[in-house]
Amino acid sequence: MHTESGGIYGSPRVHAVLKRDGTRVGRKRVERLIREADLAGIGPRRTGFTRRDPKAALALELVNRGFTAPAPNRLWVTDLTMMSTGEGPLWLCAIRDAFSRRVVAWEVSRERTPTWS
Repeated sequence: MHTESGGIYGSPRVHAVLKRDGTRVGRKRVERLIREADLAGIGPRRTGFTRRDPKAALALELVNRGFTAPAPNRLWVTDLTMMSTGEGPLWLCAIRDAFSRRVVAWEVSRERTPTWS
């Protein structure tokens, strides 16, 4: 079961799958067998690795953070996001109109640089 999941499942998921399939086995037994086989599942991803130094000076405000527009098509904002997949990273770039907050254009790519640049 652990191998069939690609090494992702730990004892709680293995136990849940066995129970769902009708195999009667205790949770602690599954834990012990997985531990004895020196297997481990993948834990939850950690977020928030960046820690600001409280003694450091704040950076200058160069953008002026004016993310509102008086009319459509006056200001567009963009964001580039990396998503982890089983086949490697996937990049999502989206452009939004700051007035309507609607997505004007988007692209998903294996490369970090969008093709329209």
